[in-house]
Amino acid sequence: MTVQPEEFHPGAAFPPSTRDDWRRLAVAVLRKSGAEVGSPEEALAHTTYDGVTVAPLYDAGDLPGDPGLPGFAPYVRGGTPIGGTPTGWDVRQRHAHPDPAVTREAVLADLESGVTSLWLVLGDGGLDPAALPAVLDGVYLDLAPVVLDAGARTAEAAEVFLRLATGGGAAPAGGNLGADPLGLRARTGAAVPLTGLAGLARRAAEVPGLRAVTVDATPYHDAGGGDAEELGCSIATGVAYLRALTDAGLSAEQALAQLEFRYAATADQFLTIAKFRAARRLWARVAEVCGVAGGPGQAQHAVTSSAMMTARDPFVNMLRTTLACFGAGVGGAGAITVQPFDARLGLPDAFARRIARNTQALLVDEAHLARVVDPAGGSWYVERLTADLAERAWEWFQEIERAGGAEAAQDRLVPERLAATRERRFRDIARRATPITGVSEYPDLAERRPVREAAPEPAGGGLPRVHYAQDFEALRDRADRAQARPEVFLATIGPPAAHGARAAFAAGLFQSGGVATVTSGPGTDPEAVAKAFTGAGAQVACLCSSDALYEEHATAVAAALRRAGARRIWLAGKGHHEGVDSRLYAGCDVLEVLRTTFDDLGVAP
Repeated sequence: MTVQPEEFHPGAAFPPSTRDDWRRLAVAVLRKSGAEVGSPEEALAHTTYDGVTVAPLYDAGDLPGDPGLPGFAPYVRGGTPIGGTPTGWDVRQRHAHPDPAVTREAVLADLESGVTSLWLVLGDGGLDPAALPAVLDGVYLDLAPVVLDAGARTAEAAEVFLRLATGGGAAPAGGNLGADPLGLRARTGAAVPLTGLAGLARRAAEVPGLRAVTVDATPYHDAGGGDAEELGCSIATGVAYLRALTDAGLSAEQALAQLEFRYAATADQFLTIAKFRAARRLWARVAEVCGVAGGPGQAQHAVTSSAMMTARDPFVNMLRTTLACFGAGVGGAGAITVQPFDARLGLPDAFARRIARNTQALLVDEAHLARVVDPAGGSWYVERLTADLAERAWEWFQEIERAGGAEAAQDRLVPERLAATRERRFRDIARRATPITGVSEYPDLAERRPVREAAPEPAGGGLPRVHYAQDFEALRDRADRAQARPEVFLATIGPPAAHGARAAFAAGLFQSGGVATVTSGPGTDPEAVAKAFTGAGAQVACLCSSDALYEEHATAVAAALRRAGARRIWLAGKGHHEGVDSRLYAGCDVLEVLRTTFDDLGVAP
């Protein structure tokens, strides 16, 4: 019988290692690339759009301090000592179909299949508030909380819902009336006074568990903003609402109890985890300043990012939303909405809604994700990232306050800051430094997308709503409208071992804009390559080979292609050779390459 030691240390047989050991190994690897390396930490670190530096290595020295205990201020580790709830977080499904009969059927199907609360979009192309009784017919409001999202018709929708919720005898399970005047302004540009918040808050306070106010930070995310910018805008908005409520006579504690915060969750799981942890820390500081230290933590609703969703290769969105849901769950969000994978194509069908809710069921019931309180707690990386993100967000919040607060900052400060971040983000996307799977990387030109009923167009006039894939998708649409798919000829010089990697790179680059590619086959004879070019009926060519073969053959092949009628000749690589017009390389502006190619091929806008 084997006797186990009293203490078991899995790493005991390995020699101890230090950060200096890692530095020496990292420098050795980096120097193999020919780079002059000073600090490997600086060489391998990257910076987020909010200016937070993400290091390649963390250790105990990076811990920012004690984050507290779950359920206690500053609530970094969760709003309750046991995490969300014994059965997991609130699975909240969004419904925006304008037909009450269709929505009621979808609502009942969701509630019978794992959804625990409803998010109903009213007005602005959604449901008419007067249809609420019909939509909620058969819904046990004492079991399923309802969150309203009625924009300019919030007061009307709230009145209908309150009559419905309080007229059945049993107390409703809670929810939110959805008042968010600053969020509405961010979406539509419509200035709505904050004076109506107090009346709704008093009405909601009469119903246990019901809140009146939503602080929706997703408009700032949807406009291309960074995570700290989204957080800072939400805290500034929350403070503006607290001022309006307390000025109207509510206590700080009563006002705090009326707010729920909505944040976007993205496929960057670690930033998502850190964002929800940082948000609770920031709001706990606000509560402390208001004299309510130790009160309830921030109520959080996560919704998977609209900006990250793609219309092309939409099934990949299932993977994106799974990662986003995972990050929000690990980060401690109290309620999560997973957007259906076909959200960019129109109104989701029953299959898409089923996949959305089952994504959460899998993480809660099969992966047991909700059984662990603050799974990322104690991670050197996540704790440091949480603290750094909170610090950046607080600085941005203070800047908004100095500008006069959230309402005043929406005139100029917030739009200008988001525009600057959006420009940096889209520059990275154009260069594929931020890849989008199925769109800018690994596109499928033969895809057959599902067809969906068109969704109502949201009201405009406020901050822009962007999708990260939009520029590439616009080029794909342009290519699809052409009478014949645009095509580029790849002049593959030498054997596959020499040209394979660069040919694959060039093919993927052109295909990301909907441009097909045809290759010449192996060989170095310029006339043979030119003959294949003519046979393909091509007008644009790209040389693909190794640097050594470029030195020997690129100029001759380019000259032969030019005689054969090539309007433009690209070269996959960074070398300069006579007869070559432009180069393709990792980090080049792919969108500019594609637009130039479209112009050369005469593809109509």
